[in-house]
Amino acid sequence: MATAHQRTLARFMVAPSVVLLLLWMIVPLAMTLWFSFQRYNLLMPGMEEFIGLSNYRYFLTDPGFWTALTNTLLMVAGILLISVVGGVGLAMLIDQPIFGQGIVRLLVLAPFFVMPTVSALIWKNMFMNPENGLFASLARAVGAQPIDFLGQYPLLSIIVIVAWQWLPFATLILLTSLQSLDSEQVEAAEMDGASAWARFTHLTLPHMSRAITVVILIETIFLLSVFAEILVTTNGGPGYQSTNLTYLVYSQALLQFDVGGASAGGIVAVDPRQHRGALPDAPDRQDAGLRGRTWHAAFPIRANGSSPSSPGRRPC
Repeated sequence: MATAHQRTLARFMVAPSVVLLLLWMIVPLAMTLWFSFQRYNLLMPGMEEFIGLSNYRYFLTDPGFWTALTNTLLMVAGILLISVVGGVGLAMLIDQPIFGQGIVRLLVLAPFFVMPTVSALIWKNMFMNPENGLFASLARAVGAQPIDFLGQYPLLSIIVIVAWQWLPFATLILLTSLQSLDSEQVEAAEMDGASAWARFTHLTLPHMSRAITVVILIETIFLLSVFAEILVTTNGGPGYQSTNLTYLVYSQALLQFDVGGASAGGIVAVDPRQHRGALPDAPDRQDAGLRGRTWHAAFPIRANGSSPSSPGRRPC
């Protein structure tokens, strides 16, 4: 049993790393909270002041906020559905003894190691391009009209692109869980006359339930902050159809130079329980024109979902 001196020494040895991690998390969060209560626009230097909850009020009443929130939830739910269901199927498929099993597993896991930006560019230019993409060529080959996926179905396209990246991760976790299933239980079920569906629902799926939970938790953390795929393919458009909360905060911070509003948006994204009814009416402000109510009107989205490459400063 460790003595009191040994426990104290252990705490002192762990303390530096704990303090460093604490500062790593607390300092950015504290700065975000501070800026969220400030009027801090990079286009208006020297006019910083405390404005209370006005930034939250303006962010929550943004025309694109509720659309972005809905898109975020739909995106996470759709990607989780594809990755979990597809991961279970692929895990069971590549667990079978087949020729070249190692190569097949490597090819299945390969998309997970592709950078999000590269993956989005591949899908945008090689698959979903309405003129030269693979899907357009297949449509013309059967006499059908090519579909502009990023222009007509932007949110669904983003879901497919991101799900393609995360499907290998789910497959790897679920395959590991599947391989730990006791083969004697499966053999006993077969001897008792259980069908393949009964073995799956009563043995395989319950055994994989914890792994499925892990996949859902880990993927949800990362999927709430999907950004690169949206920026590369649709720029949040057309309109707000593929804008999520992360991209909405980005448009506030780096496109409208509104650090205060973006900070409030970051806090709202962390705590989605906030709603507009909980906040008092914000006072009128002279910089309301900079606040971002008309970003998409000032810089319209083109038909293919992309925005101008150099939006410049917004008009006041």
